[in-house]
Amino acid sequence: MRLLQSLGALCILAAGSLVAAKDGPDVSHASYEFKNHPETLMFFEDSETALTIDLGVDTVFRTTNAGQDWTAVDGPDKGKALIIALHPRDNQVAVIVGAGLTHWITEDQGKSWRTFTTPEGPSINDPIVFHWDDPKRMLFNTFDSTFFGGSTIGKTYYTTDGFKSNDILHARRRTCNWAKSTDLFTTGDKQKDLDRTLCVVEGRYSTRMKDYKLMISDNFFKNSHEPVMSSGRTVSGMVNIASVKSFVVAAAKAQGSTELALYVSRDTETWHRAEFGDHQIDENAYTILEGTNYSIQVQVTPNADVPMGVLFTSNSNGTYFTKSIEHASRNRNGIMDFEKVQNIQGIFLVNEVENWKDLEAHPRTTRKKDKTKITFDDGRTFESLKVGNDELHLHSVTELRNSGRVFSSPAAGIVMGNGNTGEYLEAFKDANVFVSDDAGKTWIKADLQGPHKYEFGDQGSILLAIKDGVLTDEASYSLDHGKSWKKTSLGKKVQLFELTTIPDSTALRFVATGRDEEHNWWAISLDFKGLHERKCNDGDFEDWYARKNDKGEPQCLMGHKQHFRRRKPGAECFVQQEFKEALPLNEPCECTDMDFECDFNFRREGKECVPAGRILDPKVQCKDREGNFQGSSGWRLIPGDDCKRTGGKQKDDLEERPCKDVFAAPATGKVTSTFKDFRGQHFLSMYYLERGGDIASGTDESVVLLTDRHEAWITHDHGKNWDKATPGDEEIYAIYPHTYNNDYVYFITLSQKVYYSKNRGQDVHYFDAPDIPNLKGLPILSFHEQYPDWLIWTGNQDCHPSDRSNCHVTAHVSKKNGADDSWDLLMPWVKRCQFMYREGRQSKDTLMYCEHWQAEDLTGPLQLLSSEDNFAKHETVFEDVVAFATMAEYIVVAAKTEDRRWLEAHASVDGKTFAHAAFPPGFQVEHQSAYTVLDSATNAVFLHVTVSGEENQEYGSILKSNSNGTSYVVSVNYVNRNRDGYVDWEKMQGIEGVAIVNVIGNNEEMKRGAGKKLKTMITHDDGATWSYLPCPEKDLTGHSYECGSDLSKKALHLHGYTERRDPRETFSSPSAVGLMIGVGNVGEYLGLYNEGDTFLTKDGGITWKPIMKGTFMYEYGDQGSIIILVPRSVPTNKVWYSTDEGDEWHEYEFDHDGVTTVDRVTTVPSDNSRNFLLWGKKGGALTTVNLDFTGLADKQCKLDKENPTAADSDYELWSPKHPGKTDEVDCLFGHVSRYYRKKPQSNCYNGPLIERLHDIERNCTCTRQDFECDYNYERRPSDNICVLIQGLSPRPAEAVCTEDKSLEQYYEPTGYRKIPLSTCAAGRELEYVGESKPCPGHEKEFEEHHRGLSGAGLFFAIVLPISAAAAVGYYVYSKWDGKFGRIRLGESMGGNGGSFWSSEQPWIAWPVTVVSGLVALVAALPLLVGSVWRSVSGRFGGGYGGRTYTSRSSFARGRGDYASVADEGELLGDDSDEEV
Repeated sequence: MRLLQSLGALCILAAGSLVAAKDGPDVSHASYEFKNHPETLMFFEDSETALTIDLGVDTVFRTTNAGQDWTAVDGPDKGKALIIALHPRDNQVAVIVGAGLTHWITEDQGKSWRTFTTPEGPSINDPIVFHWDDPKRMLFNTFDSTFFGGSTIGKTYYTTDGFKSNDILHARRRTCNWAKSTDLFTTGDKQKDLDRTLCVVEGRYSTRMKDYKLMISDNFFKNSHEPVMSSGRTVSGMVNIASVKSFVVAAAKAQGSTELALYVSRDTETWHRAEFGDHQIDENAYTILEGTNYSIQVQVTPNADVPMGVLFTSNSNGTYFTKSIEHASRNRNGIMDFEKVQNIQGIFLVNEVENWKDLEAHPRTTRKKDKTKITFDDGRTFESLKVGNDELHLHSVTELRNSGRVFSSPAAGIVMGNGNTGEYLEAFKDANVFVSDDAGKTWIKADLQGPHKYEFGDQGSILLAIKDGVLTDEASYSLDHGKSWKKTSLGKKVQLFELTTIPDSTALRFVATGRDEEHNWWAISLDFKGLHERKCNDGDFEDWYARKNDKGEPQCLMGHKQHFRRRKPGAECFVQQEFKEALPLNEPCECTDMDFECDFNFRREGKECVPAGRILDPKVQCKDREGNFQGSSGWRLIPGDDCKRTGGKQKDDLEERPCKDVFAAPATGKVTSTFKDFRGQHFLSMYYLERGGDIASGTDESVVLLTDRHEAWITHDHGKNWDKATPGDEEIYAIYPHTYNNDYVYFITLSQKVYYSKNRGQDVHYFDAPDIPNLKGLPILSFHEQYPDWLIWTGNQDCHPSDRSNCHVTAHVSKKNGADDSWDLLMPWVKRCQFMYREGRQSKDTLMYCEHWQAEDLTGPLQLLSSEDNFAKHETVFEDVVAFATMAEYIVVAAKTEDRRWLEAHASVDGKTFAHAAFPPGFQVEHQSAYTVLDSATNAVFLHVTVSGEENQEYGSILKSNSNGTSYVVSVNYVNRNRDGYVDWEKMQGIEGVAIVNVIGNNEEMKRGAGKKLKTMITHDDGATWSYLPCPEKDLTGHSYECGSDLSKKALHLHGYTERRDPRETFSSPSAVGLMIGVGNVGEYLGLYNEGDTFLTKDGGITWKPIMKGTFMYEYGDQGSIIILVPRSVPTNKVWYSTDEGDEWHEYEFDHDGVTTVDRVTTVPSDNSRNFLLWGKKGGALTTVNLDFTGLADKQCKLDKENPTAADSDYELWSPKHPGKTDEVDCLFGHVSRYYRKKPQSNCYNGPLIERLHDIERNCTCTRQDFECDYNYERRPSDNICVLIQGLSPRPAEAVCTEDKSLEQYYEPTGYRKIPLSTCAAGRELEYVGESKPCPGHEKEFEEHHRGLSGAGLFFAIVLPISAAAAVGYYVYSKWDGKFGRIRLGESMGGNGGSFWSSEQPWIAWPVTVVSGLVALVAALPLLVGSVWRSVSGRFGGGYGGRTYTSRSSFARGRGDYASVADEGELLGDDSDEEV
């Protein structure tokens, strides 16, 4: 279908025509005085009827004679039209989409229109999606809302009766499509072809893009299923779907990467991943091109900064792609100079970059030199275009100057183009017109000067050309395939905008649109019917063969020769068969090697097809590895190829193969170890560059490390083989893995040279930074979450050894990953600069903050400045700050008061508007006060507020907010912390609401000078209640621990976060749901670390058992199916491992001739590898030891998400429980969650990362465990009842009316509020048992509804149900940047604690009162607006600020500890003695 870009008549004045002589065409021009050029002219197939929309007045016009006459259509409201959509097959149907809720449909080419309405307005992208077969079936996409810096989400409605009615298809979709949306595609089932829809939708319990899924439905999403995409598993991270000829293609984005994976299906049931050899597909760096009936063609961009791409062509099932053109020309928008010759198989033109090496080296300064190539065999070989002996080069798709195709039309074999002869393609203004009538084999220059717009008519009998880019009143035409040209008058002098005709190029009429010197727009209709009166007869036609070799012999493709019946070039006649285009005729050929391709699960290597995996045995001839069977030769006839087979052996004959090729190599049952020694005394840092799960290409497990000799090393096989990470001998000062993209890593030297890799260290390049790196302990590089090539560099300036008086830090930004001339100055005299964009945050992607020293004085105020244009302009956010911290969805700033004695907290959700956290009257917090933000991932903020800062007596209280962050209550008191502000607090990963803390068990003694004695407590209800850890039943010798019922006297206690040498040794892993491991002891208090034993729980902390005598480091592998234990920091040559969740342990001796002192044990951040690394020393040398457990299992576990409890499943469904419940113990936070857990007895490996949460089986009625104490209430230890704290008052109940203006009533405080995570309904609704009163201004509504509104009804009216947060799993790993999150306000950790926290101060004597007052610090922060998306948008942090250990590795699991500060883990407070 030909698309005329624009036609917009504002008023119709008159119509006239100019009649030419007999030797020229009849030329008529419509005398419309246009104010806007024509927009969206669209011809109905096989007709001269077209529609256009004038966007100037939003009115639709119609022509029935190919543009000669136009009238405004009847029916659609004038001024309301937005988009016209024509059905691709039914030439009677079109839809006019209105700008509002009203739209129109025609079923008679626009003669009449019927109005229909939709519940919401249209999407600006593809509002109408047609079903190919049934014109009454359509999808309507509503307005898409950009979801806070992330994806575009909207609703889709469907109709099966041409919009006489419509209903919702999906309410939270990214995109939806009919399966049957092209003529060639079929599911193989007629009913499914009719009904099947596919949608990319949000995850069930997450709105993050990484959790988007492809869902398929055959009943309009009353039911749906997720297809298995790869390796027997479903795939998350879906971003788009598209239909291409006989294929459906789905794209998924790898987490922590820009890489995309393409999945291809020919029936939407069976999907295969598309393989591109050594190339990977990056987001926004690929284009699916026009394919053939039997293959897909894709343009892949290896480097977005270089305007070149690689052209790939697939096999017939779209699984394996071969390279056709290495350096194809493209523009910055990803559009490639590629086009097929219409209606002829196997011929396309492409522009190739000749000087590609120079362009890759200097993309910003090198002029591209393009050459045009053509293929006649579907991309197997290419040749130059020739005019005689000269090479011809043509301007192509990237310089589109007209509607429709650039070179060809359905006119058989006639090809035209603007270009030049010579060595390379020159500027368009210097181009001339060239014509070929043999589909591009040979060319002639047309007798025309300069570039022209051109068109084809009467099946190629007429070629029409009008000069492009200048005012002209002439048109040129040729009747002999471009050999000779004549001129005719247009009747008006215009600068041409568009030249077109009906889509099949069979008409004798053309339409030109253009603008005259007075800027009036004209539509000119050119009619050639009067030029010849004779209609061609049979003798005027010839058989023209589409593909010929150099000898002029017809060539075969897909098993046949192809020819057309077309008019001879010199025949003086017109075909005059309007709407009947010339169709190809085929002659069969004998089969050759070209008719075969590699069979499924084989790939081409040279001229052979080699196995790409195990050989398939479809007839199940093999029972075991013994014997032989008849299997594929590796070749198959290309589907659709109709070549004639000859006698004898065939290329695809079955051949005898050994049965061992059908089965995977059997597991050896052995663990292996590999050692590597390094020079130096210490490992300074190590980072895992983990691939983006099963979506990312490759199989590497890459790790980089830096020794204290400043040597950087890299391994791609998890430590079996190591190489130098950078070329040359330059010392590496630091390694910076990209915070948000695991493929990127940077190696910082002490000079301006920075080495980097974009593919996990496979290829290393370098750029020159604008300054040498700063050596002040400030971040050197900062990264953007969405755009991996956007960098901020903070370097030293004027720091001369002889004069450092003017030494300061300057920030620069590059949006080209540091490429030449890409650095722009942001600001001098800064402390830190940072991109502020985060998915889920309401801010522009260009927003940046800089901390800037006012008056260029390092002792003066530190300003916080913001800018959205690289600081060409900026705003002062705060005049005097200590620091700012960025969290998942909000920003917290600690600013100083005017007298600089106090701190004030401020917060923002968009980086623009901040809310002040006011302290209560008469209460102020000195500069040394502090709090630590612990977590915000469960729809509540957890704050640790320091109560005592005395050295060795540090502790505080943990406060928990309500769901919108405005009201805080005490969750637990006397929680231990250390000098650096870190807290003995850890959330269990993968399960909602479970956390462990260590509290001071002897607080009264400690106030009198005694040392701390710690006890461990656990919560199963998100901090509402806490209890001691229960004792294991028996010790390792089988003796009872004899704890008794009073756990305050004897219980299990575990060493927490503050005592870890490696703070990333977390108790749990989100991929090992329900499991925790810790080191501790059974007793009244926590004992010494080295005297402890190692314990494990499999049920989320309800029951525990000892697993090993002594203190061990531990690590989870293969998503928890492998657990290894290593003796902590003692010489050893053994590890212990379990493959059944700790029921049995096996000893493995990894060193037979020595011992190693192991300091750490690690694996990939997702805990999904079966390889581990031990880090330590052996014989004084730095050593790593790879432990490989892949030999233990050779079968991937079977998981069927549609039937997870099948008898042959290797998984079971497990639900966490609340130990304090007697009824409905599986109900946790008002619902029953079910998780996948591998059966301990299954001898298999997990394979691709599994989304552990299977479903929320049901919601439950409310119980006491769904509530926590309200503001200024606390639990009474004797009975857990919430009572008002003595001397304090409840939070004003009517405050909820101010926070939510829509509320009609409020309830008097009862002492209880619902836990933000809970989704319970009815039952014991403890917060609604008080007296209800009307909100101000709603008294009338209250009176009307009060009698009929129950507590449950009010709950549904004002409470937004909260989805599972911790259950979404893996996001906790993805943003590890070497520092763990905490926000600490102002405390000087290097001092003596300060008299403010002296035991003589009154707030130490009444700690609850202090805490209640401190609530006001955050009570005014509107940080967490209650919403579903934020329940899974929290980020986990942890660690010691990177000063003692900064690796992003599996130790990145430690992010589960301090989840709310996502980026730099800033300390908000006195920074004089702290490096951040």
